[in-house]
Amino acid sequence: MGNKNSCCAYSSPSQGHKDVPHFEAYSPEGEESIGNLQHISEREPEDCDSDPSLHPMAGTIFMERSKASIESEYICNSPNISLLLLYYMWLSHVLGLVFGLVDPRPLKKSSSCSTIYLDDSTVSQPNLKNTVKCVALAIYYHIKNRTSQRHISIFDEKLHPLTRDGVIDDYDKHNPEHRQIYKFVRTLFNAAQLTAECAIITLVYLERLLTYAEVDITPATWKRIVLGAILLASKVWDDQAVWNVDYCQILKDITVEDMNELERQFLEMLQFNINVPSSVYAKYYFDLRTLAEANDLSFPSEPLSKDRAQKLEAMSRVCEDKVTAEALRNGHKKWSSVDNVSVGGARRSVAILS
Repeated sequence: MGNKNSCCAYSSPSQGHKDVPHFEAYSPEGEESIGNLQHISEREPEDCDSDPSLHPMAGTIFMERSKASIESEYICNSPNISLLLLYYMWLSHVLGLVFGLVDPRPLKKSSSCSTIYLDDSTVSQPNLKNTVKCVALAIYYHIKNRTSQRHISIFDEKLHPLTRDGVIDDYDKHNPEHRQIYKFVRTLFNAAQLTAECAIITLVYLERLLTYAEVDITPATWKRIVLGAILLASKVWDDQAVWNVDYCQILKDITVEDMNELERQFLEMLQFNINVPSSVYAKYYFDLRTLAEANDLSFPSEPLSKDRAQKLEAMSRVCEDKVTAEALRNGHKKWSSVDNVSVGGARRSVAILS
């Protein structure tokens, strides 16, 4: 599969296959299979316009669900009750700071004329740790604010356990905490040496699965859904993809056959549509940054050093030269500014760095 994004037009296997999954909920006789899903070639244009994993203007699902959770915590029906609640929240926070019960929230660094603060995360090179943490938070809101309990048997951890110990009796009753989700995702990314870009593609595939298969992430299915999305994203995005047998070395008790079946059915539920437009990738990246800001998971900022400023200037100059060359090839005339005029020497930066 490599790093080539494509959208295959092959039809799903026949429904007579014995391993075709069935819906556990809302299908009384369990006979509805993923073979009944509408194929990507048959989807109407307006369907794609509302799909956040395909259309850059469609809002991401995790942002909608995170907003609902945040608003439910801070907004009340009555204005008087809302003000009273905010007052008690402020008072309890102040008392917690006084008696050492609450850690003071670090102040946000702001740029000034003498110092510019930048983080090391960009849309082309995201910060791995913070991106994985934000993706785990998006998965957390997916589980917490799910709209149904509908799931598919291939993702059920009780039917397909990841460990020999299995799961507890009420495994499907309690929502996992953000820390638990982050630990699971971080373990896979560190062991497989995956990139931050792969984490964003994982979230895209996850929301595409929810849209196409019309399922939700539940406490019983979240681990195997995330595992399937990571498995597929690593093969699509990375040139040197991790083999399924390598994941069996990370998750000691899972078999290669189970990993192969998970990948096959995940692809079928995506209708073999693994293409991720660059505009959609950028949308998910910036929505994750917005989610981080709303949940105090801001990316760490560092003062802009002279060396880094020169590197940024060199990178911007290379991009500008490419745009200029493209414009000249197309017959467009580019006017020069005073900043670009060099007299008797190399062009100097107009920035003042302290």
